[in-house]
Amino acid sequence: MLHKFLLAGLLISLFSYCANSSDQVRSDDQLHPQVSGAYGDPLSGLPPVSLAHMVQEIQHEGVFEGKVYGTIKEVCAHKGCWMTVELPDGSDMRVTFKDYGFFVPKNAQGFRVTLEGMAEKSVTDVATLKHYAEDAGKAQTEIDSITEPEESVAFEAVGVEIEEGA
Repeated sequence: MLHKFLLAGLLISLFSYCANSSDQVRSDDQLHPQVSGAYGDPLSGLPPVSLAHMVQEIQHEGVFEGKVYGTIKEVCAHKGCWMTVELPDGSDMRVTFKDYGFFVPKNAQGFRVTLEGMAEKSVTDVATLKHYAEDAGKAQTEIDSITEPEESVAFEAVGVEIEEGA
């Protein structure tokens, strides 16, 4: 009888250890997920253009549709549901994902990226700018300092490819 209790205790300990072990692996994966790879729809075979070319097309046509490449500057700290890419003039282009159908890793800052989708000039209202600042983990004083809408370039991506290495 004592052997059955010892065996039961040993099995419970073993299963508990394995469960904690796999939780630890999952936790580590969540802290350091794989960043490079494809997200959303597969990209077309069209060659990407520079961000400067995209901005010129938006200025002349009002809209850009195609592929561009750049470097990820910032990613939504909560879910990875948006990112920013710095434009040639130093301003940020906010990138969202079509129908929130996919997200990117939250630790993708500094990685080279190719985006496919549509870009246009947009005006972002104060409430949305504050929401983005909260998502980015900004300090409350910085959030409170947002008092004016912002004109910028917005890109809605249908697909994203993040290159290896930052």
